[in-house]
Amino acid sequence: MSTTKKLVLIGNGMAGVRAIEHLLKLSPDSYEITIFGAEPHPNYNRIMLSSVLAGGADMQEIVINDWNWYKENNITLHAGHKVTKIDTERKKVISHLGVEADYDAIIIATGSNPFMLPLPGADKEGVIAFRDIHDCEVMIDASKQYKKAVVIGGGLLGLEAARGLLHLGMEVNVVHIFNNLMERQLDEPAAKMLQRELEAQGMQFLLQKSTVSIKGKKRATGLVFADGTEVDGDLVVMAVGIKPNIELAKATGIEVNRGIVVDDFMQTSIPGIYAVGECAEHRGIAYGLVAPLYEQGAVLAKHLADVETEGYAGSVTSTKLKVSGVDVFSAGRFDEAPGTRSLKIQDDVAGTYKKIVIQDGKLVGAVLFGDTTDGSELFASIKKGESVAGREKEILLGISSDLLGQGGGSSRLESMADDEIICGCNGVSKGTIADAILNKGCNTVSAIKSCTKASGSCGGCKPQVEGLLHLYAGDAVGEVKEGICGCTTLGRDEIVAEIQRMRLMSTAEVMNVLDWKNPEGCSKCRPALNYYLGMLYPEEYVDENESRITNERFHANIQKDGTFSVVPRIYGGVTSPAELKKIVEVAEKFQVPLVKFTGGQRLDLLGVKKEDLPKMWEELDMPSGHAYGKTLRTVKTCVGNTFCRFGTQDSMSMGIRMEKAFERLNTPAKVKLAVSGCPRNCAEATIKDFGVVAIDGGWELHVAGNGGVKVRATDLLCIVKTEDEVMEWSSAFLQLYREQAQWNERTAQWVERVGLDHVKKALEKQEDRLALMERIQKTLSLTTDPWKQIVETDELRKNFEQLNGVQPVQI
Repeated sequence: MSTTKKLVLIGNGMAGVRAIEHLLKLSPDSYEITIFGAEPHPNYNRIMLSSVLAGGADMQEIVINDWNWYKENNITLHAGHKVTKIDTERKKVISHLGVEADYDAIIIATGSNPFMLPLPGADKEGVIAFRDIHDCEVMIDASKQYKKAVVIGGGLLGLEAARGLLHLGMEVNVVHIFNNLMERQLDEPAAKMLQRELEAQGMQFLLQKSTVSIKGKKRATGLVFADGTEVDGDLVVMAVGIKPNIELAKATGIEVNRGIVVDDFMQTSIPGIYAVGECAEHRGIAYGLVAPLYEQGAVLAKHLADVETEGYAGSVTSTKLKVSGVDVFSAGRFDEAPGTRSLKIQDDVAGTYKKIVIQDGKLVGAVLFGDTTDGSELFASIKKGESVAGREKEILLGISSDLLGQGGGSSRLESMADDEIICGCNGVSKGTIADAILNKGCNTVSAIKSCTKASGSCGGCKPQVEGLLHLYAGDAVGEVKEGICGCTTLGRDEIVAEIQRMRLMSTAEVMNVLDWKNPEGCSKCRPALNYYLGMLYPEEYVDENESRITNERFHANIQKDGTFSVVPRIYGGVTSPAELKKIVEVAEKFQVPLVKFTGGQRLDLLGVKKEDLPKMWEELDMPSGHAYGKTLRTVKTCVGNTFCRFGTQDSMSMGIRMEKAFERLNTPAKVKLAVSGCPRNCAEATIKDFGVVAIDGGWELHVAGNGGVKVRATDLLCIVKTEDEVMEWSSAFLQLYREQAQWNERTAQWVERVGLDHVKKALEKQEDRLALMERIQKTLSLTTDPWKQIVETDELRKNFEQLNGVQPVQI
């Protein structure tokens, strides 16, 4: 007869599963574990929901423990099952779908529910919370149809929701009852600095506003405030707080207050039933931050594994976060109460602020904005309750007298206590990281992340993790092995080499043969593999449309309101009255809201409905300008010597020749070319991926420029005499880039990585240039304009119309 006890975890969230992880390490064979999770997902990082909403991550990227983890640890998971009853007499747990599980011990980790203001109209369509993946999906869907959003709540959650909605293209108003944002974490100066930063990002704020009702009939259309003013909004997001989810415990007869009452070993009033996380109340406090919840889980795991523990004594909390890209930190008391003294330093130019609060010679609170480097050291000092008398100014300036002349950063890390939390998202302490380095062979940041999860979420603690790695590993620090994405440890060159060696011919085959962690890939690797296969086997490989990003699948740029931008190709920016007339007629017929000249000397038809795209391209009967793809975008030209008195060469003719030669060329990232007719460089050729500048008797060829966020001037590749030589060198350069660059790597980044000398050496022999030129011409000969294919056959048109049914790659 088996002596293994049966443990049931109710709640598949971060706190409960972390307790199970600890238990598996301490006593892997003591319990037969069953987990019930109300959501149809594996365990995921709720802190990262804002990244999902803002488009910075997808569901796969925020999963903490995937489906395989449960199988590997012999855990029975009932995902999508909400537990409705605990039968304490029969010792059974029962889900809403009728599934039962026997138990000897239960961990209740049901978390919290969002607090919904009991306003008139709160039950209308378009009124939601921001708490789980489903809420993210609702917001994303709403952004495709509606334009205005209102977020009630100016705390962390509300601001993260607002930032995500801004990214989705919505106009966002944040309503807050207080005068300052994040009043629980920031004092007034820091809050005002945050508000200015967020206003610059596009958020609008309505402070000191009390909502009395939600407007609208069936669906919400806005809010009405107590002062009689109103604000419009088609989507209302409530982010005003959370309340512990205690319904199940209460129905079971377990003692509850605000949360489920637990002792120092996380046991409830019924023996054998425990509670951790946001649903638990310990010594009158229900915690909502990750670090305390993980501390609770560690104590409970020791208790269940019969490992000696002093129990949970409560937590001193700090908050270190990134709010819409801005770093903030607070700990302890930051109000200026009687008996306290405060020191502040504020730099509005650099956007930084620091405040420390002293009482009875001890540090009792701190607020940091913009630069949170000193947060951990300040928090450690607050927890220790040590005297800082005489060192106040040094602490304010980030200089500790006992560290002067001792190496600064590494000494700070060395002086930290082992229980100091380094990774707030996952509750990982300095001691846990040190143990991973010293005793478990973790000699890279990625290895530490895999072992402890430190730096595995927002990444804000990565510098400290790296510092600890160098502190404890020294010369044994290993070379970082990072793949093209989290699905694999293989880099670009290794993948391409294996594809060639084994003649792998599809993305599915690559992922299967090369042991992808996620067998379906992700939004990072699928488009990359699709490109590498097409580059290696242009004649044999069948392009996988489902592995392309949304814009490439629709051959148009999706706009923030869900409409599309159509850009026909206009070679070299040179057009004709007949061509212009055709564009005008089509724009009028399809009621295009806006026609704009682009920076690439073309016309952009904005606001096109998705269903009009095939017919519109058919009537335009012009090649796509590929303003949406990782391909040749434009070849910008000036008028050259055809009209300009300064021109030395025919730049328009040269530009048109290059554009017609390279249109439809798939590349690792977007490519922009330009041809200037003289060194005055009116076509801005020296900030393009490949720039041609006419000089007396020849052409200068420039490479690896970038005019984007990080401007980079080109490097001079060489000087040639004829237009044919321009074509030879540009063809060779572009093909070399196609064959050697990583997916999504612009020419500027590629040349900086491999070095200009490498490029020059690869192209210095004419036979090598001609070989590259032959390969690029072969590839180009196999391409046709995608819209020609779509409008020419009913089958392809039907395929386009069914694109909505295929999950696109979102990037």
